[in-house]
Amino acid sequence: MSAPVPGGGAGLRAADQAGSFRVVGVGPGDPELITLKAARLIESAGVVAYHQGVGKSSNARRIASGLFPEGVAEEVLQYPVTTGVVDHPGGYDGAMSDFYDDCERRVGAHLEAGRDVVLLAEGDPLFYGSAMYLHDRLSVRFDTAVVPGVPAFVAATATAGTPLVRHTDVLTVLPGTLPVPELARRLADTDAAIIMKLGRTFPGVRDALAQAGRLDGALYVERASMAEERYLPVADVDPATVPYFSLIVVPGDTKPQPVVPSPAGRVSPRNEETYRDPEVLVVGLGPGPDAWLTPEASDALAEVGHVIGYAPYVDRVPQRAGLQRHSSGNTVEVDRARHALDLALAGEKVAVVSGGDAGVFGMASAVFEAAEAPEYAAVDVRVLPGVSAVQAVAARAGAPVGADFAVVSLSDRLKPWEVVVQRVRAIAQADLVMAVYNPRSRSRTTQVADLQRILLEHRAAETVVVVGRDVGRAEESLTVTTLADLDPESIDMKCLLIVGASSTRVTPTGRVWTPRYVH
Repeated sequence: MSAPVPGGGAGLRAADQAGSFRVVGVGPGDPELITLKAARLIESAGVVAYHQGVGKSSNARRIASGLFPEGVAEEVLQYPVTTGVVDHPGGYDGAMSDFYDDCERRVGAHLEAGRDVVLLAEGDPLFYGSAMYLHDRLSVRFDTAVVPGVPAFVAATATAGTPLVRHTDVLTVLPGTLPVPELARRLADTDAAIIMKLGRTFPGVRDALAQAGRLDGALYVERASMAEERYLPVADVDPATVPYFSLIVVPGDTKPQPVVPSPAGRVSPRNEETYRDPEVLVVGLGPGPDAWLTPEASDALAEVGHVIGYAPYVDRVPQRAGLQRHSSGNTVEVDRARHALDLALAGEKVAVVSGGDAGVFGMASAVFEAAEAPEYAAVDVRVLPGVSAVQAVAARAGAPVGADFAVVSLSDRLKPWEVVVQRVRAIAQADLVMAVYNPRSRSRTTQVADLQRILLEHRAAETVVVVGRDVGRAEESLTVTTLADLDPESIDMKCLLIVGASSTRVTPTGRVWTPRYVH
């Protein structure tokens, strides 16, 4: 719906000159939080547009209406629905797409007629706002600018008087519409968080906070900066009373701090009552699917208080209340191991996780390496096996490792390339099936071609080669080729290669197997 368009005055240009489009943030609710620039543009607008819900008045209009110039045209962009349930052939997304197409047409007509349009947006226009969809559509056709506004979460922290982040704290902004396990994982992994889009999602959000161990200290803030604002601990909130204009502040100060043992490696006083013989579990998670995680590993992960590992592997461990997750990069294995050993000395139950089997180019060896230091003599290291990548690829292919085989990594980060070449030659000369880990990376681009060249010096061109990529995951692929036809450029770090022996065969249906016997 639209108010009558004024015949002239503010915001009207010559008929042959398009109007300007300004997307203006009006802040979280208090009109005094509108910026000077936003106020100036609103006061000179020819058309003011704003979104509003079905059967509701626009909060953005309420905030800014005191600045509307006399006779300004108002373009009310009323949503067709307020929930994901809608009678539309394209569902909710289809209904909203049609709505934004209509908004583009209506606002665009004003601009084409030479009228300057100000589109009001609560908080900041490009922060979870509907205004961004019109910005995307109209900015390619008209003179467009965005005026930032005070985001709701900034007003919420001011309302609660709660410092959000300090020093090197990391802040994560999360929508409450995320699945509860994913929300819990992200809450556990960050220092501070803002959770928006509450309303009906509040019970699940509260559950995620509890699972992540972040419920204590989390603050619920409702209608920040408005006359009816209020805040209280999330644990005290009645879910039936939560409106859309609310959010949750999780200050960085509330993140559980990791246990730090004393320099002598003795148990800190707070852990003495629960002291146990220090132990580090090293857990193989398998190649990826949950079904390939062993019950033993699953049970162990459900009991530990700390999980340490390379970030993608830590991400695979479900978040739960009381679990602290410690993620790190891919080249600090011994540092991770020392961290785990220190936690164990402090009386904590800790698991170091690794993809596949932890004992096959995984974290088990790194933990034993770190544990050689005298200060860790009291810590027991226990390894829980997992399904290895070579087992997974071999099973998908058939039985290529049904006879004697060797496993080698092409990575030269921990050993010279000359040693890799020496071992590959020995395996080739012994006519063993060979599984190849870490075949290629962004910095190692020639080693698969070198491997192919070396093997062809000892193996026939028709030697069977299996290439497994992301086996066990949605992107899984399996290729059966020959040593001569192998394309090194098609190989990446997600691949594992199995190079057959002279006896390895391919069935008419494409299954690969190696006989157990040797003639």
